[in-house]
Amino acid sequence: MLFVIVIIFGLVAINFLLLKFSSNNTAQRNKAEKPFIIRRRPNLTTTQQLSNQLVPTGS
Repeated sequence: MLFVIVIIFGLVAINFLLLKFSSNNTAQRNKAEKPFIIRRRPNLTTTQQLSNQLVPTGS
């Protein structure tokens, strides 16, 4: 029983070693740098400007 467990762990270890050192490696992509985008901040409105834009409701 112990012999079977040792054989199984040995096969698993060999499998991981073969997986690690296999020559079927994929090419690594170079990460392209994102362009620097400047965004404008929205204009801040004051309460005076906001009250000029509001329409009286008549209530």
